[in-house]
Formats: sequence, C-alpha cells, structure tokens
Amino acid sequence: MDVESGVLFEFVLVLKGDPRGIQRLPDSFAVARRPPRMMHLREASCGYYRWIIDVIYDARSKMYLNIGWEKFARHHSLEAGFILLFSYFGDRDMSVKVFDETRCRRDYHGDNTGEEDD
Repeated sequence: MDVESGVLFEFVLVLKGDPRGIQRLPDSFAVARRPPRMMHLREASCGYYRWIIDVIYDARSKMYLNIGWEKFARHHSLEAGFILLFSYFGDRDMSVKVFDETRCRRDYHGDNTGEEDD
C-alpha cells in the first residue's frame, strides 16, 4: 500500500454521466482549500506532474475541473461508475488513484512515456 506524505486534503469522486465532461469537485474542498485556477495532476505514486487542468468556479463558488480534464479522462479511458481518489498537496499539486467498475485500482505507470496524447 503506497502512502503519500504531505496530503492536505483527500476526497473521492464517483464519475457519473460523461466522464470526459467537466467534473464538479466537493464543496468542502472548494471552500476549505480554495485551490488556484489551475491544478497539476498526476497519477498517484508517479513522480512527475503530467496533466495541467484548469479549474473554474461558478457564481455559487462551485468548483469544476475544466480544460485539460477531457484529455486526462480520455488517456485513462475513464468511464461512468469509476471512482477517483484525489489527494491535494497544496500549491496546485494533486494526485489521483483510479478505480474501475470492479473497484480495483488501475495502474497506468506502464503508459508513462513522457509524451502527452493528442
């Protein structure tokens, strides 16, 4: 079991509807941490941040992952029903663990080539 140090906040997101569309994050995260308008996202236990995701807020201070999220979702073949465990480290840094419909964690480290997909 890998444990990442320095985690300030963790939350789970269950993907519903179109997993490639913008994703709303929990209100308690948006209010408690008020992260910047951009996040650096990486797979948990991976040493570098590969995905830059724009964060937007609506008029009610609801927080959403926006531009960049579709590319992340497509690369990881995310589907409705998948569960994502996010860990926030502060200063825009966040990691994610992906669990598929069998509730087993997916490992993407074999896919890391240092290149972004189109």
